[in-house]
Amino acid sequence: MATRFLSIPLLFGLSLPLTTWAQATSHAAARHVQQETGTLTGRIQLADEQAAESVSVLVKGTSLGTTTDAEGNFRLQAPAGWLTVAVTHVGYVTQLLTVQIKAGEAVTLPPLTLAKDQRQLSEVTVMGNRTINEKPVAAGKLPVRPLDLPQSIVTIDQRVLEQQQVLRVSDALANVSGVYVMGTTGGTQEELASRGFSMGSNNTFKNGVRYNNGALPEATALESFEVMKGSNAILYGNVAAGGIINLVTKKPRFQQGGQVGMRVGSYDFYKPFVDVYGAVNNSEHVAYRVNATYENARSFRQGVSSNRFYVNPSLLFKVGQKTDLLVEGDYLHDERTPDYGIGTINYRIVDVPRSRFLGPKWAYNNTDQTSLTTTLTHRLSDTWQVRLLGGYQGYDNDQRSTSRPIGVLENGDWSRSAQGSQTMQDYFLGELDVTGKFKTFFLGHAVLVGLDADKYNTTTPSYTAVAYDKINILDLDKYKQRADMPALSLASRNHTPIRRVGAYVQDLISVGEKVKVLAGVRYTYQETGTKSLAYKDYSITQSKRYDDAFSPRLGLVYQPIKTSSVFASYSNSFVLNTGIDRNGGALPPSTLNQFEVGVKNDLFNGALSANVTAYHIVNDGQAQTILQNSPSFNSDFPNAQELAGEVTSKGLEVDILSKPYQGWSLIGGYSYNHTSYTKSNIYEVGSLLRYNPNHTANLSLFYTLDHSILRGLQAGFTAYYVGERQAGRSTRQVGSNGQPINDTFKLIPLSSYTQFDASVGYAYQRLTLRLKLSNLLDKLSYNAHDDNSINPIAPRQLAATLTYQL
Repeated sequence: MATRFLSIPLLFGLSLPLTTWAQATSHAAARHVQQETGTLTGRIQLADEQAAESVSVLVKGTSLGTTTDAEGNFRLQAPAGWLTVAVTHVGYVTQLLTVQIKAGEAVTLPPLTLAKDQRQLSEVTVMGNRTINEKPVAAGKLPVRPLDLPQSIVTIDQRVLEQQQVLRVSDALANVSGVYVMGTTGGTQEELASRGFSMGSNNTFKNGVRYNNGALPEATALESFEVMKGSNAILYGNVAAGGIINLVTKKPRFQQGGQVGMRVGSYDFYKPFVDVYGAVNNSEHVAYRVNATYENARSFRQGVSSNRFYVNPSLLFKVGQKTDLLVEGDYLHDERTPDYGIGTINYRIVDVPRSRFLGPKWAYNNTDQTSLTTTLTHRLSDTWQVRLLGGYQGYDNDQRSTSRPIGVLENGDWSRSAQGSQTMQDYFLGELDVTGKFKTFFLGHAVLVGLDADKYNTTTPSYTAVAYDKINILDLDKYKQRADMPALSLASRNHTPIRRVGAYVQDLISVGEKVKVLAGVRYTYQETGTKSLAYKDYSITQSKRYDDAFSPRLGLVYQPIKTSSVFASYSNSFVLNTGIDRNGGALPPSTLNQFEVGVKNDLFNGALSANVTAYHIVNDGQAQTILQNSPSFNSDFPNAQELAGEVTSKGLEVDILSKPYQGWSLIGGYSYNHTSYTKSNIYEVGSLLRYNPNHTANLSLFYTLDHSILRGLQAGFTAYYVGERQAGRSTRQVGSNGQPINDTFKLIPLSSYTQFDASVGYAYQRLTLRLKLSNLLDKLSYNAHDDNSINPIAPRQLAATLTYQL
C-alpha cells in the first residue's frame, strides 16, 4: 500500500512531503534527546485574570529556564528525574513545584494561578507584558524595539481585542490615533485611511503578506493588530504614505488548549467559533492550530443580511534546534447584501429613516478568499537569522445590484439601472530577509538585507448596465418595485498583470548607548500590463509600462534614558500613475517626501507608555490634467497629464497605553490632520481633501476586580470621537479648457460625532461571559464615498459573548 503524505507548496512550486519529512526529522532528533531529557509544559494564570506573559519558569539548581508567552503558556526541555521548578513573577507569590521528568516523555502541569504578594503590592507599579515601545512588530522585519526606531508604531494585543469584543478591523481603530474609516462603499468593505492617505489593499497585510481588503477581514483569528504609521516603502515598496496595517493571526502551540464560544447580538446576529491548538500526536516537533467561525446576521438596514464562514489552520514544524517552518492558511466565504446607503439629492444627505434600503431584494455580493503562507526561519547564530517567506492569495468577488443612487431628482424620484461586476485575482509573493547584529569598533549594527518579488494576475469582466425601474427614495410606496433579476451581458474583459521586484538594505547603527542612526534604501522595479477585450466588436487593446524608484530612509534617535527616546526621520514613498504624459508615454510615479519627529516614553517603570509624533508629508508631483491654455498642452493627446500638482498633509498624533495595574488598564489617543491642495490648476488651493477628519480622539478604560466575592468581574468603557469631514466631489475652479466654470460638483459636509461603548464581563474558572452595548447614545452619523454611497453608522446594539477555555 502506498504511503500517503501531505504536500504543501513553498515559494511557488517547491513541494515538501511534510508528514514523512517531519517524522524522519523528529525521529533523528529524538534519538539524541530522549535518552536524557523530557519536556515540561503548562499554563500560568494571574490572580487578576490578566495575561501572564513573561512569567519565569526556572529549574532550581540549574541554569535552565524559560518564560511564558502572551497567553501564559510555556514549554521547557529539562533533564530526566525529580526536579524542583520555581514559578516567579514580580508582585506575585513564588510557587515551587516538584515534578518527575521521564526521558523522552512530556509532562503537562495543570493550570496554575499565581496569587498576589500583598507584602510587595505597595511597591509594585509594573505588572503584565511588554509595553508598545518594547515589543518588536512582525511587520517591521527587524527584531528591534519600537523605542529604537524613528517611527510611530502601535500594537493592539489579543487581550484588548477580546476585552473590547472586536468584531471588525474598524472596531480596533478605536485604540489607534489618526487611523480612521474613510468610507464603506456598498457596505461590503471598510476603506481605512491614515494621515490623509487611503490604506487600501496595497497597505493591508496579513502575517506580512499583502491582503486584499475588498472583503471584511475576520477578527476572531487575530493575535495582534499592528499599525506602522508613516512611510514603509523601504520595507514593502509602493505603499501609500499614511502607514500600513498588519493582521497577525494566532500561531500554533505545543501545549494543548483553546476555546469554544458563541456570540449573539441585535438583529439576529449569531457567531459560533472555535480555536484549538496543541502538539500533533504529542510530538515535540509538530504543532497545530485551527480557528474556525460561522456568522449569520440581519442588519438594522431593512433587507440587508450577511452570511460568512472562515477557517484558519496552521502548522509549526521544529525542523531542528535552529530551524522552524510555519505554514498558515485561511479560507473565507462571505455573502452579503450590497448597500449603497440612503442617497443624496443635489449633494444633500436625505432625511429618511436610518433603516431605509434602496437596493433590490435580489442583490448579492459574494466573495471567496484563500491564502497560504509558508515561513522558513533559520537561526545561523544567536545574532544572525535567515527568513524565507512564500505567500499566495486568491480573491474572487461577484456582485449584482442596482446602481448607486446618482441623479436623484428634487422630489426623490430615481431611475435605477441594474449592474454587475466581478474581480478574480491571484497574488504571489516570495521574500528573503537576512537580519543580524554585529559591531565595528565602537558602533553597533542591527542590519536587515532583503529581496522580494511579487506578482498580481487580475481579471475584471465588466457588464453592460441596463435600465431597471423607478423608485422614490423619500417614499418607497410611490412606485411598485421590480422583483426580478435581469440578465446582464458582458461588455468587456480586462486583464491586468503586475510584476514587481525589490531589493533593500537597512542598518540601525548604535553610537554608544544613547544615539542610534537608521539608514537604508530600497530599489523597486515594476511592470504593469493591460489587455482589454471589448465584446461589442471583439477588439483587443494592450499596453505595458515600466516603472522604477528608489526609496531612501534616514532617521536619528536620541535616548537620554533607557525608557525614553526623541527621534527625527526622513523617508519617501511613491505611487504609480495610470495616465499618459504630453507625448503619449507612460506617466512616471509620484514621489512623496515625509518628515517625522516624535517622543516616546515608558513612564512609571513601564506602567504607562506615552508617545507623541508630528509629521509633514508632501506630494509635490501629483498628477493633474494639462489644461488647453497651458504651454504644455499637446492637441494630439488632449487627456494627457503632468506631475504639477501638490498635496500636503501635516499633523500631530498622541498615543497612550498602560499595562494592567491593580486591575486598571487605559488606552487613549488624539490626532490632528490637515490634508489640502497646496498647488493645483483645477481645485482651489488650500481646499481640504475629502474623507479626512481634522480631529480624532479615543479613550478606553477597563477594570477587573481581583478580590472580594466579585473577583473576575470586568467593566469597560470606550469613547471614540471623529471630527468634521466632507464627502461629495471636490469643486473645480476651471474646466479642461482652462476657463472658469460654474461647477455642478459640491462637497457634502459630515458632522462630527462621538460614539460611546460600554461592556461588562465575568470570568469564572474556564467560563467567561461578556456583554457589550455599542453606540450607547444611539448617535447618528455616516460613512461616505463621493455622493453616492452614504451609509449610516450602526445604531445602539447589544452583543453577548460566552467562551469556554479548553
